Amino acid sequence: MTPTKTTFLALAFSLAGTAAACAHASFEQDTVTSETNFKAILQIPHGCDGKATNEVQVKLPEGFVFAKPQPKAGWEIEIIKGDYQKSYDNHGKTVTSGPLEIRWKSGELSDDYYDTFVITGKVSGFGKETQLAFPVTQLCGASDKVVWDQVANEGQSPHSLEHPAPTITVTPAEAGGHDHHDMAAMAGMSGMEDAPVTAGSLEISGGSIKAMLPGAKVGGGGFTVKNEGSEDDILLSVESPAAGRVELHEMTMQNDVMKMRKLEGGIAVPAGQTVELKNGGLHLMFMDVMKPFVEGDTIPVTLTFEKAGKVELMLPVGNAAGKMSHN
Repeated sequence: MTPTKTTFLALAFSLAGTAAACAHASFEQDTVTSETNFKAILQIPHGCDGKATNEVQVKLPEGFVFAKPQPKAGWEIEIIKGDYQKSYDNHGKTVTSGPLEIRWKSGELSDDYYDTFVITGKVSGFGKETQLAFPVTQLCGASDKVVWDQVANEGQSPHSLEHPAPTITVTPAEAGGHDHHDMAAMAGMSGMEDAPVTAGSLEISGGSIKAMLPGAKVGGGGFTVKNEGSEDDILLSVESPAAGRVELHEMTMQNDVMKMRKLEGGIAVPAGQTVELKNGGLHLMFMDVMKPFVEGDTIPVTLTFEKAGKVELMLPVGNAAGKMSHN
């Protein structure tokens, strides 16, 4: 056997071992300190025996509170709320209820592909090292499903389980410590805003795009438009050389189900009013992104308004929440 063939086979066996190790639902990061915010990035590696996944359900354990799911293009979100077993402090306010389960519905993830589903929240109330399990159910079609809900007993290896639940390990907070996620956000908020861009009676400011995961093809972002004139205007379209296309979207909550739709007619900017494009409402969706957006980059976009015409804009890429950091 030639050295080249030996190296190739060794690499093939190595990759096969990696694929086997990641064949179950798991979190991209699985350790967190208590009393900090945590971005739970759930990895779904395959469907149900060859069938596409159409729904992903995630049950949230006690102690993972104030949860918010990240929307995904082509999927609806249902948030199931209820009472917590304990009360939690949210910036001085006592909270006793909130999201207990998140469901991404009416989508399609082929068995041939891998994808991630993201939930942010706070991990709170742990005085010793604790393992938290997030039972996950994949629904495929009308009847097929895969349930990841098994939790290893003390001394048992999770690798011995057929369908292990995704878990995170929580370590106690250090005395006098601070949530580095909150500190980063505060630092971003304290910086000077970029100079606004004007076009006719419109003033455009506060733009940003969220950083993307490696391999991701869809990104989100937005900006603020202030119409200081006496005539209404409409944002008709947005283009960028960094994406195959840019769509104008709107997210709304209907009976606790978050729905996202494409706005074919554009976004109205009424006279004398300010319209904000951001996550959770009106926003931009960058589709078929050639290279995932990385924090610190700037992305060129061209806005086309009905009356103000074309406007060239550079949108900075913030962190995964869209927040900008400043030196």
